[in-house]
Amino acid sequence: MAKEKWVLDATHSNVDFTVRHMMIATVRGAFHKFDANIVADPEDLTTAEIEFTVDVASVDTRNEDRDNHLRSADFFDAEHYPQMTFKATRIVRTGDGEYDMTGDLTIRGVTKPVTLHVVYGGGGKDPWGNQRVGFTVTGKVNRKDFGLTWNVALETGGVLVSDEVQIHIDLQAVKAA
Repeated sequence: MAKEKWVLDATHSNVDFTVRHMMIATVRGAFHKFDANIVADPEDLTTAEIEFTVDVASVDTRNEDRDNHLRSADFFDAEHYPQMTFKATRIVRTGDGEYDMTGDLTIRGVTKPVTLHVVYGGGGKDPWGNQRVGFTVTGKVNRKDFGLTWNVALETGGVLVSDEVQIHIDLQAVKAA
């Protein structure tokens, strides 16, 4: 395949994360508003141009109080920094349909390099004749690297919220007309 423009199908995509709570349990969350600019040959991502944006106010952990806290200046500060962004700078094939994608992640105005693992799930035509492809992206970041430092020490030792945040993204894209 040649390098072509792909349009994110947000209705068949997910941006999810997990974080440890009180050092004993995992809390799951998602962002519901996101977009991507993708110019790629899905069978060889090494030359792809990929940019991704997430509306941080769309955070959803199934708890309104926690979501409002995450939108506040203690965490994302959505009022002043409404989006987090990722722009790929280097993509290296690590196996059959697998890649390490390094890029600049910006959260709260802080930009740091992050490497994410990408797996090409395959492609095919949908019932309406559109060419579609799918990818799974996983990785982790340290939230403190981006200024998300709020926490509470626990009586038993440890903290309320872990520094490490696990990322899991499922993307489906349609070849642009």
